[in-house]
Amino acid sequence: MSENKIDLYNLINSLSLGVLIVDKYGKIIYLNCEGLKILDLNEIKVLNKNAIDILPEFKMESFLKDNRKHKAHTLKYNNSDIIVVKKTITNNDSIEGAYAFFHRLSIYKKFIRQFDTEIETAHLLKTIMETTNDAIVYVNKEGYIEMLSKPYAEFLMIDRHKVIGKHVTEVIENTRMHTVIKTGISEIAEIQQIKGNKMIATRIPIFVNGKVVGAVGKVLFRDIDELNALYKKISKIEKELNLYKDEFKKVNIAKYSLDNIISKSKSMDYLKSLTKRAAKTNSNILILGESGTGKELFAHAIHNLSERANGPFIKVNCGAIPYELLESELFGYEEGSFTGAAKGGKIGKFKAADGGTIFLDEIGDLPMNMQVKLLRVLQDKEIEKIGSTESEEVDVRVIAATNRDLEKMVSEGMFRLDLYYRLNVLTIKIPPLKDRKDDIPILSRHLVQKISKRENILVNDVSDKTLEYLKRYDWPGNVRELENILERAINFLDEDTIIKPEHLPPRITGIKKEKNIRSLKQTLEEIERQTIIESLIFSNGNKTKAANILDISRTSLYEKIAKYNINI
Repeated sequence: MSENKIDLYNLINSLSLGVLIVDKYGKIIYLNCEGLKILDLNEIKVLNKNAIDILPEFKMESFLKDNRKHKAHTLKYNNSDIIVVKKTITNNDSIEGAYAFFHRLSIYKKFIRQFDTEIETAHLLKTIMETTNDAIVYVNKEGYIEMLSKPYAEFLMIDRHKVIGKHVTEVIENTRMHTVIKTGISEIAEIQQIKGNKMIATRIPIFVNGKVVGAVGKVLFRDIDELNALYKKISKIEKELNLYKDEFKKVNIAKYSLDNIISKSKSMDYLKSLTKRAAKTNSNILILGESGTGKELFAHAIHNLSERANGPFIKVNCGAIPYELLESELFGYEEGSFTGAAKGGKIGKFKAADGGTIFLDEIGDLPMNMQVKLLRVLQDKEIEKIGSTESEEVDVRVIAATNRDLEKMVSEGMFRLDLYYRLNVLTIKIPPLKDRKDDIPILSRHLVQKISKRENILVNDVSDKTLEYLKRYDWPGNVRELENILERAINFLDEDTIIKPEHLPPRITGIKKEKNIRSLKQTLEEIERQTIIESLIFSNGNKTKAANILDISRTSLYEKIAKYNINI
């Protein structure tokens, strides 16, 4: 190897940027030390290998085939942005190969400062000028134009090649670039008039070793009317966005607090105290209890007592969403990810709850494949939309609730043990109404007041005898059933303003009344409604189980629940 070649080799290896050289076939014949370091590669493993196999992101083969002399662009390599400048190696107009200078974009500014001369800095600046869509001019310390971007030349209606080397005051009307060089002070978003138009420009001096070596000027808006139009457009978008945010907040808020949980029993006082403590943490919470005990009220209260109270509160009924739609509802999807996907895609419930709380009701109905995906979200705090190859971080607190015995489901292989432990960090177990009958009087009077106000029916009180009957009943449907019974009683009051035992159904009082003969349709509908209620009570609110008992589809069950306005 000649002395000149050794010096050149040492010179290239001493550069603070990567140098890649390929022959005309795209085979790697050289990669300097800095390049190996940037790309985290071993010299032995890359030399004489095809670049398309080792560094497909650089697309050196396609650059050679395109027969282009020069190209500058950025690329993604090992999750890092790389800036690359490529040039062909020619011999008598024949392409013999190509070389590429490259470095990480994250240390781009540091990379510039490492150049020792103004010429080297200008070389990189020229690359930027060739690739930008902005109107930019670069002048040296004497105020002479060294670079002018194509968009700026088009704006000025001049041939940029002819103005290079001219003083900036001869080319750009009302310029202050030479003043910025003298003062060394930036001028940000200043008004400048060119060809009768008022535009907005920014001028920034360039310092090397504490001395001004030039300045860069950029046109932000080519006409103030353009800025005003943009301002109006942004204002309109901002108003629409604020309107959307307001509507989103109205829909996705926690409506209830601990004050809405009416009780006086010691067991409920303890639960309220536990709820206050649990709300102060960010840990996942599992709420257990029979159907109708008020699990959702506790979820609302926890959110409102937490530091996330100003964030969204998103409710998801895992048992009400068809299995095939669960993933898209929870995690969202990208546009075109499947037939029927909405234009622009859709964010899922977890992303909508970012910064707030997601309440997963009827978690026991979650199918096994979704349990796996939910577990991954809880572990990694990341979601992945359907059709996406990238994960998104989410900051969400999970509150789950169920009326099912999850421990039994785990032992039967119907619920993942690892997911159960992830959800069951803090547990709130709500007792059934039959175990806190001391709450029935205060709860009944509160519910009567609420229903009478909603239905605009005057009700003064509930008689003591009525309360005795209510306390004797076991309430398989819990508070929800109590509310249903009281609403029924209010509708049978006629001229009375006090709910009496005769206003209650026979199954509560045991008092049988003479039956009025009704139409066959009314009778069948009442029987159907009562049968559905009983099946829901028997299955503890599990609609899939209730549908199986009734031997109908889950869709038909939901339709009948809506038809008869059943709230169990």
